[in-house]
Amino acid sequence: MERIVSGLDRFTDAHLVCEDHDLGGRSVIVTGGATGIGVETARALAGAGADVTLAVRSLAAGERAAKEINASIGTDRVRVARLDLSDLASVGAFVDAWGDAPLHTLINNAGVMACPLTYTTNDLEMQIGTNHFGHFLLSVGLARAMMNATEAGQTARLVVLSSIGHRLGGINWDDIHYRTRAYDKWEAYGQSKTANALFAVGFHERFVDLGITANAVMPGGIMTPLQRHLPREEMIAMGWMDDQGVVAQGFKTPSQGASTSVWAAVSEDLEGIGGLYLEDLAQAHPWGVEPRSGVMPHALYPEDAERLWQVSEATTGVVL
Repeated sequence: MERIVSGLDRFTDAHLVCEDHDLGGRSVIVTGGATGIGVETARALAGAGADVTLAVRSLAAGERAAKEINASIGTDRVRVARLDLSDLASVGAFVDAWGDAPLHTLINNAGVMACPLTYTTNDLEMQIGTNHFGHFLLSVGLARAMMNATEAGQTARLVVLSSIGHRLGGINWDDIHYRTRAYDKWEAYGQSKTANALFAVGFHERFVDLGITANAVMPGGIMTPLQRHLPREEMIAMGWMDDQGVVAQGFKTPSQGASTSVWAAVSEDLEGIGGLYLEDLAQAHPWGVEPRSGVMPHALYPEDAERLWQVSEATTGVVL
């Protein structure tokens, strides 16, 4: 298949990606929609006519974000619902509350990066527990709602945010949750981002024949609350900013960082197509074709996607 590209510059703002789209009557959920690129993803899609739900851990932060977005687009299309991805009971409650209402787009945007070793309510390592297992339960739980959208003659899409961090490693199948091995916050982050990409592969395989597609997205480098666990000194040492706090060239604004998620949600070029890793408003090259970009093979292996699916069903207790 020929590589799919949008033809847009990687620094395009999110609202420009969907400015020619009419999303009226379409429902969207954005997890982590209270901050960072989640806000800009929601703003762009709501501005194009979609009814957007911000699925957030903090209702107060979500309400502030929704109020600001609605004011910026001049109409009330954004609402808020509570979702704590580190608590599978909270995920289940969110799914139950949504019910069978048609869902056209689910954007798994929320994430945790490089946190100290901690565990979720369900005793899962926090990064993969939140970034993958919480989103797995959410996505599978909402699959019926997405099928209801397709049965009405429309398509449905799942967008799963991954990261360049997937290059840090695959999944340690013998000790996913660091029960016995030494914890490394970046290795754990890489494992969770590989899981995100593999989940898109597995979800697409299972649901494409029902009219639901799934793709993974690398949004790019953006300074957002995702960096909350990183000391300033560490970000300087990694070259993300200089000693004065000036962000390195090549980083995107939150709106620019949201653009590939929005493209994955609305592009006609991706209609019926999934299981891909998207980056900079295009299907990613294999890793190494261009400097510090692309997707590594282990993030798209169908065999690993299937193995992860089986582990995820056993972990969450949800079996299709």
